[in-house]
Amino acid sequence: MKNDFFMTAEILSGKEFSELDKKEYFVNREFSWLEFNRRVLGEARDREVPLFERLKFLGITASNIDEFFMVRVASLKDMVHAEYRKKDIAGLTPKKQLELISDLTHQFVSTQYSTLNRSLIPSLKKAGLSWVLRHEDLTKEEGEYLDRYFRENVYPVLTPMAVDASRPFPLIRNKSLHLAALLRRKDGGEKKTQMEKSYKSYLDDALDFALVQVPGVLNRIIELPGEAFENTDEAGRKAAPSKGKRILLLEELIERNLKTLFPSYDIVASHPFRIMRNAEFELDEEDAADLLAEIQKQLKKRQWGEVIRLEIEENANARLLRILQEELEVARDDIFSINGPLDLTVLMKMYGLEGFDAYRMKKHVPAVHPRFLQPASVFDTIREGDVLLSHPYESFDPVIDFIREAASDEQVLAIKQTLYRVSGNSPIIAALAKAAENGKQVSVLVELKARFDEENNINWAIKLEKAGCHVIYGLLGLKTHSKITLVVRREEDGIRRYVHLGTGNYNDSTAKLYTDLGMFTCRRDYGEDASAVFNMLSGYAIPLSWKKLVVAPRGMKERFMQFIFAAARAVSVGKPARIIAKMNSLSDKDIIKALYFAGKRGVEIDLIVRGICCLKTGIPGISESIRVRSIVGNFLEHSRIFYFEIDGSRYYYLGSADWMPRNLEKRVEVVFPVDDPILQEELDHHLDILLSDTLKAYLYKPDGSYERPSLRGKEKISAQEYFVREAQSRMKKAEVEHGKKQPVFE
Repeated sequence: MKNDFFMTAEILSGKEFSELDKKEYFVNREFSWLEFNRRVLGEARDREVPLFERLKFLGITASNIDEFFMVRVASLKDMVHAEYRKKDIAGLTPKKQLELISDLTHQFVSTQYSTLNRSLIPSLKKAGLSWVLRHEDLTKEEGEYLDRYFRENVYPVLTPMAVDASRPFPLIRNKSLHLAALLRRKDGGEKKTQMEKSYKSYLDDALDFALVQVPGVLNRIIELPGEAFENTDEAGRKAAPSKGKRILLLEELIERNLKTLFPSYDIVASHPFRIMRNAEFELDEEDAADLLAEIQKQLKKRQWGEVIRLEIEENANARLLRILQEELEVARDDIFSINGPLDLTVLMKMYGLEGFDAYRMKKHVPAVHPRFLQPASVFDTIREGDVLLSHPYESFDPVIDFIREAASDEQVLAIKQTLYRVSGNSPIIAALAKAAENGKQVSVLVELKARFDEENNINWAIKLEKAGCHVIYGLLGLKTHSKITLVVRREEDGIRRYVHLGTGNYNDSTAKLYTDLGMFTCRRDYGEDASAVFNMLSGYAIPLSWKKLVVAPRGMKERFMQFIFAAARAVSVGKPARIIAKMNSLSDKDIIKALYFAGKRGVEIDLIVRGICCLKTGIPGISESIRVRSIVGNFLEHSRIFYFEIDGSRYYYLGSADWMPRNLEKRVEVVFPVDDPILQEELDHHLDILLSDTLKAYLYKPDGSYERPSLRGKEKISAQEYFVREAQSRMKKAEVEHGKKQPVFE
């Protein structure tokens, strides 16, 4: 591949490549993301999925939509306000995208609540969980119990807020749940004083307007006393008897007791509502003398962002809705009338209700990788050869132990690590702090600009600095998204560098939920590149070349395109070539055009793309040899794997980067080769199983929709379940070989 640079430059400047620039060859990224969330919703609608897992998936769709509005819709609105009219790769202006997104999201929300009301709630009742949606449906005994609960536990926390001439409309915080109420004096509506009058013209002298925030510090799910219940599963089969539960949401209890908060008034109308605000903020890093302080200031402004979405109970009082619409300055198209409880992320909390284990998947316990079963030093294990970990099928503990052991090992001189998102009580943070206290040189890059984790990361950065770590905040204008750890150790034969490289965050919590791959190595060339990465992040030492690693934003995109074009050239002269790439999202226009260029020549291309895919399959003469699948299962597919087979040579890469402009051009990303033949075989097997999935895979069709593969004549395979069983089997076999357990003969 020595001449690939010149070949790439020639192709990029050629007519054939430029002709692939047609808008009809691309899918808008926002529409593609909404299609992904529809696949997640498909899991909530699938009766083969355990009932409480379906609840969880529906809650995930709600969380996803929230972030979509706060980030993507907000960005488009900012563009419209700025009169930005440039079209995207699919030929749509920001204004046109917003119009289409509004239609699609209203349809999506309707499907969410149809799924909840028509399928999930009836199924929950059969399972022994009755959801009281309206407080009017409570029995007399339940009402008395809840009124007492309200007086003792809820009333002391509430703050009723009147809106009048002296008390203007308050700040409604992003994503918070409120009740809005129209009130009428019980004394018949005597003439108000000047102070009591509304400072707007919405209300006449007979009505008042008030708000009550539903406190987030209280449990939103309230359990009522239940009775023994002979429950059945979704197929109608009798299950084990259990104590049935009845639940009510906190906002319904508050609405029931509004008269307690406003004793001198009659309640004319009351409705729960919720808003989304623009969560994007502009950060002028050039002028920010103290990046940490500047981000802290911007985070406070996030609560004042433009309202971009208003959710309110269906059939809300017209006058009450008009007040909210005008005070919040929200467009009519951005109002969502909800047929059910607002904020379905509450379903993820409902998932944990006790007594329903039969309706959840068995809790997953990651297996221990066979190489780490023996009580040896992590460093001894890595010196024996490279190790590939597959999470969450295999435990994340070796990564934690790697840092912990380095923190206390007298031979360790330095620890360097990048942190993008970490858990709330991170053992890695604790180990890094301990290492600094033990006199190690500890350098940590904490990415303060990790969206929605900014505040968490600021707190960790401060803690690490206090412990004596050298904390770096990243490069100007770039997010550092790479996942890399370097441990420098003095040994008998000199200094040795131990490296961990991964596709996912150093987060022990998400490592149990996300599929990721990580590799340990102490090969010299990887260690030298790792040192160069950290020198680049902390200083001005940008290397002219890399021995092993591929580092964005300089060179990664070009390297991928070189591989793709090399595959195209091989097929053009009758030699074999194949590309398999797994990632979260594919939206980079140049990469897509390169794939089309290879597809035109007949290169067999399999893409495993969980979320956004702006490429189109089945374009005659262009993408007929390109296949795309998306896997949506119990774990979030998060690993990135890139495989290129060109004229008998095979290249394997893992890393933190998707094929998106932000990853390739605006972030510090690291992609690393896997050279060990044994690990390459593991990756071959991993990809084969992913491409064989018939139960959780969705196949991308030329019309832009996704469908489940036909099971006719095919084995039923869920890749995730396969990997769970395989990891457990491999661990048990290794335990027997190491003499830890005796084999069990059935």
